[in-house]
Amino acid sequence: MVAVKYDELFTALEFVSSAAPLEHDAYVSIDTGEVYWISEFNDDLDEEVPNDLETSDRYLAIPHKNELGLGRDLALRFIAEELPECYEEVEGFFRRRGAYASFKDLLERKGVLERWYTFEADSVERALRQRCAENGLRVLES
Repeated sequence: MVAVKYDELFTALEFVSSAAPLEHDAYVSIDTGEVYWISEFNDDLDEEVPNDLETSDRYLAIPHKNELGLGRDLALRFIAEELPECYEEVEGFFRRRGAYASFKDLLERKGVLERWYTFEADSVERALRQRCAENGLRVLES
């Protein structure tokens, strides 16, 4: 079983999720564990990527966080567990621009911002590890 470092997976997820879906991509070789980066906006990242990166079944695409339920859905799940009385208000945040800023302001006012960060980090780690396990990759601590 090929291994990949957790820090590299996390950084790749952050890279893919830092833009709109399909603007940034990252892949893990299921043969070597190496992570490859592609950006629609920066050709420098593409220099050493395999030609068949996007077409071969030998690479696992790192998904956008929304594909793993780590965006809006995660925030709403946290609110349902921690502050159910605020659920409708937070749901409304996600219908407008600046949703995460409003969400985090609310969490700070309610004194649960640090719990959110822990919840989010744990959820991201679980999702990445599960995706790797499902695809035959072992995750190494970095």
